[in-house]
Amino acid sequence: MAGMEASVRRLTPKGLATRERIVEAAALLIYEHGVQNTNNEAIRKATGVSGSQLSRHFPTKESLIRAVIAWRADSVIRAHRIPALGHLDSFAALRLWADSYIEREDLCRGGCSYGSLAGEVLKNEPGVRGDLADGFERWEDLFRAGLRAMRDRGELAADADPDRLTYVLMAAFQGGMLLNQAAGSVEPLRAALNGALAHVESFATGTAEKTGPSARNVCPG
Repeated sequence: MAGMEASVRRLTPKGLATRERIVEAAALLIYEHGVQNTNNEAIRKATGVSGSQLSRHFPTKESLIRAVIAWRADSVIRAHRIPALGHLDSFAALRLWADSYIEREDLCRGGCSYGSLAGEVLKNEPGVRGDLADGFERWEDLFRAGLRAMRDRGELAADADPDRLTYVLMAAFQGGMLLNQAAGSVEPLRAALNGALAHVESFATGTAEKTGPSARNVCPG
């Protein structure tokens, strides 16, 4: 990963733009068609780059997949850092996060972009397991920090474990998104996230107001 970052820093602005275009196109193609059905020809057609340009930026398929993983992880982090969600450090923010997905029927089709990528890539490219773990860790850290802040302010009981509650939220989200695809409905995700939030709220003290479901859609998929 460090070597890839160093090579990216050496690129010209034009080279960076070309690389970004390749990675974004590859990420979208992989999401739509899978890793095995996304080849260099499809990427060249989608981006208009030559074969030599593609191989110069990504000499191996693994190097491209690593870049796609990083791009997807960055996209997830940006989606969770929008102003409406603040620092994910309140019951209202957590409810808003959940509802932003529950209210999106279009997510039934492809599921979680990062989770779907992880599930497929791990079967075919086990060498990138560390990259995927790093992306999930960055995502989890957002919830972990928010829950820790709530506990420090006394809004969650002292025995609330931010790590365990983070896993509850993440597992509910990933499992619910997978079941969405099978059911063609957001109901599995709705039930999973509502259950996870109820568990988090079971640790609430009297200093914070609990929230019920809302119907606001603020977070991109």
